[in-house]
Amino acid sequence: MLVVKKFTFNLFSENTYVVWDEESLEGIIIDPGCYDKNEEDKLAAYIKEFSIILKYLINTHCHIDHILGNKFVKDKFNPVFLIPEKDLPLIQRADTQGAAFGISIKEQPVSDGFISEENSITIGNSDISFLFTPGHTPGEFCVYFKKEEFCFTGDVLFQNSIGRTDLWNADYDTLINSINQKLLILPPETMIYPGHGDSSRIGIEKMQNPFL
Repeated sequence: MLVVKKFTFNLFSENTYVVWDEESLEGIIIDPGCYDKNEEDKLAAYIKEFSIILKYLINTHCHIDHILGNKFVKDKFNPVFLIPEKDLPLIQRADTQGAAFGISIKEQPVSDGFISEENSITIGNSDISFLFTPGHTPGEFCVYFKKEEFCFTGDVLFQNSIGRTDLWNADYDTLINSINQKLLILPPETMIYPGHGDSSRIGIEKMQNPFL
């Protein structure tokens, strides 16, 4: 059985997720937003408490609030680090992103590879696939657990909202197309875990989300 643990970190109230398999203890971390030592300690303590073997570090996209903890996680646990290739300009200019909000950011680690719809990864007996959902950023992916029926939607789809499109290389029509073609076609009972705010289900958002 998979466990989903959510932490809400940094001044952007970003959701960091640890997903792990209770049998194998293998896990992944999605969008580590831990910024200060207190937040880093909370994350590390949880991983230590359950003896989680962190296999993968995934960035759904590379806006600053989702990458603040990359270096800490990579240095401490050395998981395989995967990012969207089209978001490389964002992660390469992490310091510029930070300066825009008056915060400093640690130098970002070099990724071990890129996310692709053609590739999948596993933890325990669970298969993890990726859905290409640009619009909020040029390269964003959602992280989909088909068998378990849940999806980590980054800043694409939220409870009763959608991702911003007033940022660098964002595009509203592209975002709506991504949501319609990649997310709303998922089974309605699919749980969504967004990058900010509370979880929801595809069927609920399909019926009630005012932006859709």
